[in-house]
Amino acid sequence: MAVGLRRVYRSYSPDTPSPYEGRTVLEALRMAGLMGWEILWALILGFGLSAIVQAVVRKATIVRLLGDDRPRTLATAAGLGAASSSCSYAAVALARSLFRKGADFTAAMAFEIGSTNLVVELGILLALLLGWQFTVAEFVGGPLMIVFVALIFRFAVRDKLLHAAREQAERGVAGSMEGHAAMDMSVAGEGSFRRRLFSGEGLTSVAHVFVMEWAAILRDLVIGLLIAGAISAWVPDSFWRGFFLTGHPVASALWGPIVGPVVAILSFVCSIGNVPLAAVLWNGGISFGGVVAFIFADLLILPILNIYRKYYGMKMALILLGSFYVSMVAAGYVVELLLGGLAPEQRSAQVLESGISWNYTTWLNIVFLALAGVLLIRFFRTGGAPMLRMMGGSPEHEHGH
Repeated sequence: MAVGLRRVYRSYSPDTPSPYEGRTVLEALRMAGLMGWEILWALILGFGLSAIVQAVVRKATIVRLLGDDRPRTLATAAGLGAASSSCSYAAVALARSLFRKGADFTAAMAFEIGSTNLVVELGILLALLLGWQFTVAEFVGGPLMIVFVALIFRFAVRDKLLHAAREQAERGVAGSMEGHAAMDMSVAGEGSFRRRLFSGEGLTSVAHVFVMEWAAILRDLVIGLLIAGAISAWVPDSFWRGFFLTGHPVASALWGPIVGPVVAILSFVCSIGNVPLAAVLWNGGISFGGVVAFIFADLLILPILNIYRKYYGMKMALILLGSFYVSMVAAGYVVELLLGGLAPEQRSAQVLESGISWNYTTWLNIVFLALAGVLLIRFFRTGGAPMLRMMGGSPEHEHGH
């Protein structure tokens, strides 16, 4: 009986044609589905850990800790973000919410970057699909990007511009996932972390956060898998090798971090949904630092740039575009310089599978699907269904569970 994934590792020479050229739509869908199966348990684990943290940390506490742009505050912002939502739209909306409530703008952006680029589920997916080296690169490159953004803001974001951005933010123009970002589903009351977490209210809170996180990310995850499956099936590897200048190692290392974010911006795929596509690009020849820059560019896709315009005004949106892009490129270069020697010699990311069999992925998926089922039942039995209808919501009011 076949129910797991038999991995196929691919390595290329310049004269080796892609064995996947000319595939059909059904084969592309099959690849997307198999990639989804490969990463399913990791997603459930990551969202579960995030839900546990969010269940005991109130958003009012976060605002209180992000009052300035000192290095210690930015580190705190990144850490809190890493324990928060991995949905790019929700992270952007939450950062605006924190800013409106008094958080420093730079700290709010550090929180936003941490929310999408330092979350545990992203690290697990990178390790599964690309290798542990990319997980290390994520947790090195993410803080570097925050440092670069903070330095650019010191010179580019003047008080007048910041005041105008705050006035625009106070208007409460809706973007996306406003209701989700406004919900504070943490456990109320006093008591230790363990006591609150293992109470009935704690289990309810974890279930609510877990299901809402899945609801927020599902669209982008599916889109990312479909795009990755389609590109794997239909785009010849020779195209990517030429596009990423793989025949010229130095030029490729310089070009990768520059073009990686551009591909991400045009792909419309954000958050962890871009990891399968990153694996395809790595197999195609993009540099190690280029993968890092591509992953970080989930905060610059075209719909989110439009949300920045609504939230903070056109000038600040352009500042965010420029500063984020430069920081992504710079982080990619530093990662390439410091960690490039760790990059796998063969480009054999696990994005293509030949069949299904019993293996550890199957057993892990069964265990974690059972856990997800328990949380899903708890979610609906404790009044969670109306929350799903409030996800678009309004940025004006906080919603409890």
